[in-house]
Amino acid sequence: MPTRRASATWEGGLQKGNGSFSGESGAIAGAYSFGTRFGGEPGTNPEELLAAAEAACFSMALSLGLEKNGTPPTRVHTDAACTIDKVGEGFKITTMQLQVTARVDGIDDATFQSIAQATKVGCPVSQALAGVDIQLQATLESGAA
Repeated sequence: MPTRRASATWEGGLQKGNGSFSGESGAIAGAYSFGTRFGGEPGTNPEELLAAAEAACFSMALSLGLEKNGTPPTRVHTDAACTIDKVGEGFKITTMQLQVTARVDGIDDATFQSIAQATKVGCPVSQALAGVDIQLQATLESGAA
């Protein structure tokens, strides 16, 4: 299986410094700072990147679970929100909230919910975030079933 790589550089102190990151593919790169991570300044941050990774992985994994059920989706859309909080003397990523909507023909909501919950546990990125409270709201789009 492949190993994916990324790198980051931080220059300066925490509050006045700045950083940049890039992925080996060249598809992701950006700058980040204390203000983009903990304040309201525009720009990216590690939590946004984790949310994107979780949303992408969850959508793919749910598609696989639905396909294995014999009900492949025509569309899966996942929004993810990653929260970092002050815990003790440091910071911790505490929650990842997922809102997924899927268009799937021939499936009832109970089966869909069961597959979505199993995906929440089995998704590789979810597994990597095992210490994070992952919350899921899954909606089967109307017109399905």
